[in-house]
Amino acid sequence: MQVVLVHPEIPHNTGCAARLCAALGVRLHLVEPLGFSLEDRYLKRAGLDYWPMVDLVRHPNMEACLGALGRDGERPLEERLRLFSARGGKSCFQTDFHGDDLLLFGSETKGLPKDLLASNESRRVYLPIQDGIRSLNLANTIAVGLYTALDRAGVSMPENDGSYVAHPDAKKDIWPKDVVQDSAE
Repeated sequence: MQVVLVHPEIPHNTGCAARLCAALGVRLHLVEPLGFSLEDRYLKRAGLDYWPMVDLVRHPNMEACLGALGRDGERPLEERLRLFSARGGKSCFQTDFHGDDLLLFGSETKGLPKDLLASNESRRVYLPIQDGIRSLNLANTIAVGLYTALDRAGVSMPENDGSYVAHPDAKKDIWPKDVVQDSAE
């Protein structure tokens, strides 16, 4: 399973997503344009000292991202997409997920591109919320969505007895810009 953030705008949300992805051993993709630099101090702070553990890939645009993801997987890309949206689809808690699914989340103010949503109506997923609430925070949506998807797909969660041993590079001053891999266009 992989997480894709399409045009994220708020560094804190992306940093939280990176920390979550590191904790679960899940690759995180960022699709440009981003609303911040990978040298943003708030991004680094939200990811804490876990940046050495983040499997981070940056794509210059949506087409390059989908092209790269389409080459990476046994099932067709269209079957692997799960588009999280506050506007319609199937509840995350009623969706059948698979271990190779790609969880796509849009920007904080615009969501996912309308053409992507329109061409993948049956792949839309939402988190239930009360009437009168426009949307949930992106970082919260990613956390609930990713844990739920992994669980529903039967993917093993990391074993954790509550102890903590720091990553060997945790004390180094590693920034997101130091770990990012640029996708091949």
